[in-house]
Formats: sequence, structure tokens, C-alpha cells
Amino acid sequence: MKTITWDEFEQVELRVGTIVDVADFPEARKPAWKITADFGEEIGRRVSSAQITDLYSKEDLLGRQIIGVVNFPPKQIGPVRSEFLVTGFYRPDGAVVLAVPDKDVPNGVRLA
Repeated sequence: MKTITWDEFEQVELRVGTIVDVADFPEARKPAWKITADFGEEIGRRVSSAQITDLYSKEDLLGRQIIGVVNFPPKQIGPVRSEFLVTGFYRPDGAVVLAVPDKDVPNGVRLA
């Protein structure tokens, strides 16, 4: 494991957002959803793709708060311009479990 400094960690913008739209992403190489999340007034709505179809349906995701990295440069993933990284944890079977706040917090709040 590589050690980083506190200053390096502070550069990562981990923010809470609420999923406001989930769409099919049939062009993805691996099954994925196209997700739009609202990160509050300062950041706004951002789009990303997420390979989380094993454990989450569209209905499971809509309205759910997530934690996203919002300061990576945009990345083109097929026809989708990914504007944030959805965070989660891999299970041994390869499925991704979302990293989420366990209580509601305002959109855009930064990880403390």
C-alpha cells in the first residue's frame, strides 16, 4: 500500500450526490448504468457510468445518495462523457457495493 500525505488526500473532492436519473447504457463493454447525480448548487448535476448492475436496479438507485469523486477530468466512455467517479467496494464475486452515507446529508457536502 502506498502512503500519501494529508495534502494529497485533501485534493480529492469526495462529495455526496443524489441520483436523479438512471438510464440504460447498452454501448458499455461490461454491463453498466448511465447515472446522473445532483451534487448541489456549487457543483450541479453530473453524469457518469457505473458498473453496478449486478446489485442495483434502476429503481434501487433513483433517489439514493452516493459518494462521488467530482474533481477528476472528464473521461469519454463510449458515447458517455463521465464527469465523476461513483465510489464503491468490490465483493469477492466482482459485484460492486456502493459507498454511501448512512444518514441523509445535503447534496454537495464534502467527505470530512
